[in-house]
Amino acid sequence: MTSSSTPAPAGTRSGTRADTGPATRADLVRRLVVTAAGIACVTGTLVGTGVVGTPVADTAGGALSDDATLLAPAGPAFSIWSVIYAGLAAYVVWQWLPSQAASPRMRATGWLAAASMVLNAGWLLVTQQDWVWGSVVVIVALLAVLVEIVRRLHRDPARSAVEVVVVDGTFGLYLGWVAVATCANTAAALASDDITLPAVPSALVVVLVAGAGVLAAWALGGRWAVAGAIAWGLGWLAYGRVAESPESTLVAVVAVVAAVVVVLAAVGWHRRSPAAGTLTRAGR
Repeated sequence: MTSSSTPAPAGTRSGTRADTGPATRADLVRRLVVTAAGIACVTGTLVGTGVVGTPVADTAGGALSDDATLLAPAGPAFSIWSVIYAGLAAYVVWQWLPSQAASPRMRATGWLAAASMVLNAGWLLVTQQDWVWGSVVVIVALLAVLVEIVRRLHRDPARSAVEVVVVDGTFGLYLGWVAVATCANTAAALASDDITLPAVPSALVVVLVAGAGVLAAWALGGRWAVAGAIAWGLGWLAYGRVAESPESTLVAVVAVVAAVVVVLAAVGWHRRSPAAGTLTRAGR
């Protein structure tokens, strides 16, 4: 899919962005740090999945399990991590391509991408110590980093379909899922202190997630990956409330409606955007 306008030269935006020149030593350092962060992320994953340490669901007395609170998505929802981790691995490889060495997008997101992977590993290591409130601090920081990454990606559109998938798709899914996970993590921390959110407050939290999804659609360009990941998490949250314990029809219904609203917000952005048919927008 291409725009009807004349393609901008590589390394420019709409023909106006200046050539960044050859790669520098700083670019090499950044790529090495991103790679090291990717290795740290893999290591943390091995610990968090129980290959090395204790599975997350079994830490903190089960506070982080998929049946601990009304805001915990059902177990299958967490399979999205496999896609996210595959995308992060692809991102690490992508940034080593010669064409990406001095890429403005890699320069703008590389250090933040590394931070996100370190925070991801840090979250898993913190949960191993049963520090549930500590994990909330980490995941909120991770959410903030991902918002900034996607904001920068929106500011400087991708130049190819591959980049849309590897970079925009990966961090879009990452952001959408972590938005849902942050709420579940906070509810788990409250539960660890014997504070259980009943159905109505839990439903209100779901409404807030939907509001965040709508805001993201309009502020970040109707990104399908963000909307899809939020809808995925809310869909499995709804399933968990009707098929598993704890049950709540109210939370389930609100979660389904919220998931639909988030997707429709992305659809609405694309319908209103005059450039929705271009690679950098419709390919998201």
